[in-house]
Amino acid sequence: MRAVVIESPGRAGLGTLAETTLVPGQVLVRVRTVGFCGSDLNTFRGLNPLVSYPRVPGHEIAGVVEAVSEDVPREISVGAQVTVVPYTACGKCSACRRGRVNTCRNNQTLGVQRDGALTERIMLPWQSLLLGEGLDRRELALVEPLAVGFHAVARGRVAEGDIVAVIGTGAVGLGAVAGAVRAGGTVIAVDVDDAKLAMARRAGATHVVNSRSTSLHDRMQELTGGDGPDVVIEAVGLPKTFLAAVDEVAVAGRVVYIGYAKAPVSFDTTQFVRKELDILGARNATAEDFRAVLALLRGKGFPVADAVTRVVKMDEAADALRGWDADPAAVTRIHVDLD
Repeated sequence: MRAVVIESPGRAGLGTLAETTLVPGQVLVRVRTVGFCGSDLNTFRGLNPLVSYPRVPGHEIAGVVEAVSEDVPREISVGAQVTVVPYTACGKCSACRRGRVNTCRNNQTLGVQRDGALTERIMLPWQSLLLGEGLDRRELALVEPLAVGFHAVARGRVAEGDIVAVIGTGAVGLGAVAGAVRAGGTVIAVDVDDAKLAMARRAGATHVVNSRSTSLHDRMQELTGGDGPDVVIEAVGLPKTFLAAVDEVAVAGRVVYIGYAKAPVSFDTTQFVRKELDILGARNATAEDFRAVLALLRGKGFPVADAVTRVVKMDEAADALRGWDADPAAVTRIHVDLD
């Protein structure tokens, strides 16, 4: 089978994988579309500490069931359109024992700790598939990043009446915007790109702030009556946005970090105590988050066409990675169509 392979930092191209054999409990999925995400870009750049090389990337998946083993539930049938929960759970670690399987200590995400979906067919356990009837390939390949944003909203316990600031409006941040609106929050979207902020409005944000051209602090104070937002969700992963989240959140507020900071962050920890903050991390997403996003997309409540910056063929994928590396701000999502 053809596959896109990142051979080493800065080197990617087409390669081949051996054909897979159907085994009990598994489903053969023909991959239709895979979305590139920030972890794939970091793998290409050599900045993902969880990756060894060579690596087939890809965990944002739209596919169709091509074959099933005998012990797979009847509703997962040949021809079904599906997306995939791309994580694993060992069932034994402290997180799994608490039911927090999305953050399993031994998790292996497709395209990160194990080869991913940027290949023509992939074998998967039936439990990782979610049926995508009524949705097209663009929608299905956006479910995973949007679900990560939804999970951050759940971690932040966003409720009716909360003011929620989302810093960073890439695909994951847009998921946080849509998820917070769905939970009853009023959303302030923050970015340095007016086009991405316009997408955030279409995803449900009430207010937008370009922090490059406007004082973030002054605008936050103005929009919240001097209190600051109840919840700040950080979806960028820069030291300055990590700090801004703590600076801007209200007293007794919640800060949720999705992104990994690209360098060490030095906090004034007196704010943690003085404001009595909840500082939370959000990792991956749960199956419930995925289902909530599927419901959102079935209701046509998200600007899917806006979120996909570029669509390329399989043999163009490596060049697309190189282009993204050269101009990361220009991309929300790249979709690779395999068929």
